[in-house]
Amino acid sequence: MSVLVFVSMTPLGKGESVSKYVARVVDIVDKSGLDYVLTPMGTIVEGETWDEVMDVLKKGFEELKKDCSRISITMKIDYREGKSGRIKGKVESVKEKIGREIKTTS
Repeated sequence: MSVLVFVSMTPLGKGESVSKYVARVVDIVDKSGLDYVLTPMGTIVEGETWDEVMDVLKKGFEELKKDCSRISITMKIDYREGKSGRIKGKVESVKEKIGREIKTTS
């Protein structure tokens, strides 16, 4: 099985640039060992189970909560039984159908 989660955690009231806060969450995701892709608008994380992905995202939230009194979180979740490696596979499938290279973040 595979769980793909697009997540954006943004502290509110911390000014226009929040990259130093985003970096703290991405550091936790990176150290988790889960496959992920950082995009300009959020991070896509892939894991084998719901719990392993949500545990990592909870750690990211707890890290921000230390000094952010308001956090906006957007998530989009795609669960699929019997598939893995979808973080790259889904993109490759679209490229194949188009029949040429296209712009991607990975």
